[in-house]
Amino acid sequence: MSIAIVCIMLLLGFVIAGSINTSLMEKHQEYNTALQVNEDKDLFEYGMRTSIGNAFVYGELKAVDPVGYEGVDGDYSYIKKVKEKYTKHTRVVTKTRTVNGKTQTYTDTETYWTWDEVDHWEQRSTKITFLDVEFDYGEISFPSSSHITTIKESSKIRYVYYGAPAQCKGTLYTQLKDNTINDSHMYHYDTIEETLDSLTSSWQLVVFWVFWILLIIGAVVGFYYIDNWWLEDHA
Repeated sequence: MSIAIVCIMLLLGFVIAGSINTSLMEKHQEYNTALQVNEDKDLFEYGMRTSIGNAFVYGELKAVDPVGYEGVDGDYSYIKKVKEKYTKHTRVVTKTRTVNGKTQTYTDTETYWTWDEVDHWEQRSTKITFLDVEFDYGEISFPSSSHITTIKESSKIRYVYYGAPAQCKGTLYTQLKDNTINDSHMYHYDTIEETLDSLTSSWQLVVFWVFWILLIIGAVVGFYYIDNWWLEDHA
């Protein structure tokens, strides 16, 4: 039965892996036949104007009207200001103690302090450029926002700032069509070659086979457990 389980699971695994591989090959063909535009504004605009289709475009992404807050250095495409208050909380915890050699369980009220958000404000650019071509904010994503600084107003009030850079370079995978971009994804800080290497790797097959082998082992072990339980229960 163990051999049968392994054979059936392996056969099913090869069928599923074949489907995954076919899908990957189709995507790889799409990526490898896409137009490559390396910091060439004229070719980028030509591709949009003539609806040339899929393209990898490397260039600089900028916020036309960067934003910021007073007291915070730098300009950003997006910035968030969070007001936090140092707040006292209580919680009921279960504890144990030993009395006359016996362990007793009891509850106690514990006090603790945390910084809790009480308000927040956001600003974002309205226009951006990629390869000096202007788009609305949001059509191409900037890197995720990260912590900028924390400014304390008092011992119990502070302001925490998060922001995304106002400019960065990277590769945009998009569909150039109808004088604009469609279905776009930005690979920040990566060149076209680095983006292609990442997209055309077959890590999904490796992950699938690791999962599938673990599943086969689990199925065999489970069979032995059920078989032994059946024999012991009906002995």
